[in-house]
Amino acid sequence: MSDSLAARIGEHYAPGQVLFHEGERGDVMYVVQSGAVRISKRVGGQDKLLAVLGPGEFLGEMAILNGKPRTATATAVEPTRCLVIEPQTLEDMVVKNSEIALRLIKKLAKRLDSADTLVEVLLHHDPKARVLMGLSRHAETFGEPLPLDPEHGLSGDQPVWVKVAIEDIATEVAVDPRVAREMMTRIRRLGIAHEHEGGIVVTDVSRLRDFVEFLEIPMSDDRGEPLASEGG
Repeated sequence: MSDSLAARIGEHYAPGQVLFHEGERGDVMYVVQSGAVRISKRVGGQDKLLAVLGPGEFLGEMAILNGKPRTATATAVEPTRCLVIEPQTLEDMVVKNSEIALRLIKKLAKRLDSADTLVEVLLHHDPKARVLMGLSRHAETFGEPLPLDPEHGLSGDQPVWVKVAIEDIATEVAVDPRVAREMMTRIRRLGIAHEHEGGIVVTDVSRLRDFVEFLEIPMSDDRGEPLASEGG
């Protein structure tokens, strides 16, 4: 995309400004250039967080691809600039540039995989595991890579920053915020993750996955009798 075209179709959004509402007709899609956009859906009278999208991510594409109403609401969470792309512009870009088409397909596939993962998370019986699985999902799908910094605990696996609060994850995975806060404290003490600038830095995604698996290991007492799980 040329700089002149980007300048013509770029728009700025203030924190809290809604790009589009769930249920309304969509005739454009967006590509985030800077800032962050929160994607949420109304479920049972509550706003459920689906994702927080940063630079390089796109949103609103399904409404112009299938002509159906918006399936979620998009809100800027900080000063944000997006490219606003109309259907004909998208079609021209895809026809003229196979790399753009491939990136679009890969992003859509990743979104579908993330949606499947969320279903698996919600079906899990242990609320503590759901919190960690929800955080892992955000880290793997939407996390922004950070440079390694051993002095601040950012070493080993690639650290990532997710622009969601632990309370948002609690709402997303249907868990009491107090349980989510307890798990946040535990993984902070273990050096797996810590809160930073309104979001969460996951210092080691693989250790986070390992900790989820640890919670799922059945525990037994000295007689070999199973103990109730932590979520029971």
